[in-house]
Amino acid sequence: MTIRIVITDDHSVVRQGLRMFLTLDPEMDVVGEAENGVEAIKMVEQLAPDVVLMDMLMPVMGGIEATGKIKQRYPDVEIVAMTSVLEDATVVGAVRAGAIGYLLKNTDADSLCNAIRAAAAGQVQLAPEAAKLLMREVRLPEPRGVSGVEALTGRETDVLRLVALGHANKEIAVELGIGEKTVKTHVSNVLSKLGVQSRTQAALYAAREGIIAPDAVGASG
Repeated sequence: MTIRIVITDDHSVVRQGLRMFLTLDPEMDVVGEAENGVEAIKMVEQLAPDVVLMDMLMPVMGGIEATGKIKQRYPDVEIVAMTSVLEDATVVGAVRAGAIGYLLKNTDADSLCNAIRAAAAGQVQLAPEAAKLLMREVRLPEPRGVSGVEALTGRETDVLRLVALGHANKEIAVELGIGEKTVKTHVSNVLSKLGVQSRTQAALYAAREGIIAPDAVGASG
């Protein structure tokens, strides 16, 4: 299965470099490029990519704002934030907006492709240090009455636990003995009931509520 990718960065040399890396992998298909967040949103609407590589600092519209708008309109599209420097505020902003992961621009080609594959599969991948930072800094919805985790069915709680551990839909389907489409439905229901926009936010929510340990977020990814 080919992964459809849109590259968003305001520097053409960065876009060219990323495209060069990605075209070497037969599973990667760069379907479009954008130089700011506004163009990225249009590209997503027109090209229906699986993953968007999103620079954070761009003119017209930055990556954090664009990520939030894309995830609101196209929740199935996964966003991988790309930054020159891994700053706490940028990481937190990207995840709060709905990014599933983040990379430094100087990452090597293999790591880049692996991160894109993980994002396309919906895998949450966070280093323990990043998870702890995000647990402190990312503002998550507070449970109110019969909502949040209490509103989940037993099966939805099982799905949430596996998502938080970094499993992809296919792996969750095998472990629970259900179809991938059913897993996708459960994930959508979980995000809706928790009031979060991404699997990463759901994973952090699960850690906060004690479903998994904070240092286990994305552990299997």
